[in-house]
Amino acid sequence: MLIGYARVSTDDQNLDLQRDALLRAGCERIFEEKESGRAGTKRPALEAALGFLRPEDQLVVWKVDRLGRSLREMLDTAHKLQAQGVRLRSLTEAVDTETPTGRLMFNFLGTIAEYFLDLNRERTLEGLKAAAARGRKGGRRRKLSEDDLAMARALLKDPSIPVAQIAKRLDVSRATFYAYFPAARRQSLS
Repeated sequence: MLIGYARVSTDDQNLDLQRDALLRAGCERIFEEKESGRAGTKRPALEAALGFLRPEDQLVVWKVDRLGRSLREMLDTAHKLQAQGVRLRSLTEAVDTETPTGRLMFNFLGTIAEYFLDLNRERTLEGLKAAAARGRKGGRRRKLSEDDLAMARALLKDPSIPVAQIAKRLDVSRATFYAYFPAARRQSLS
C-alpha cells in the first residue's frame, strides 16, 4: 500500500502541491500536518503515518526534507522503515530506498539538505550581526514612537481618562499599551 506524508512548516503555507503529487503517485492514504520540521519538533501526523505502515508498504513523500530538518532524523526514520520492511520513496528526487542506489541517493540528498539548512542559518546569523553593527535590531517595528509614548505618559497622569481611550487614540490594543506601560495595568485594577 502507498501511504503519503505531506508537511508544511507554517499555517500560511499550503499542502495542495504535495497532496496533488501524492495522489498522482497513487497514495491510498495521506497523512498531513502543518508543523515545523525543526529537529526534535513533535509531528503527530508523521508519527501516525509511521504507526500505520506495515511490511511491504511504501511511505511516499514529496521531498526528502519533509521527513525532518536534520540528517540524523531523516536517516533514523529511513533505517526504522527499512527494519520494518517498509520502503521509502521521494517523488521530487525520484528516490526509492528499495534499491542500493536509492538508499545511497537518499543519504546523499539528506546530507545536501542539511548542508543548505546550515548555510541558510549561517547567512541569517551573519545578516543579523551586520544589521546590529549598523544599529538595527531584528524583530517587529515598534508600534509607538517616542512622541506617542510622551503623549501617553501625559494622558496617564489624568486619572479621568481610561486606558482603553488612550490606547484607542494611539491606535493600539490595550494589550499592546500595557506592554509599553505595565504599571498602567496595576493602576487600572486599583
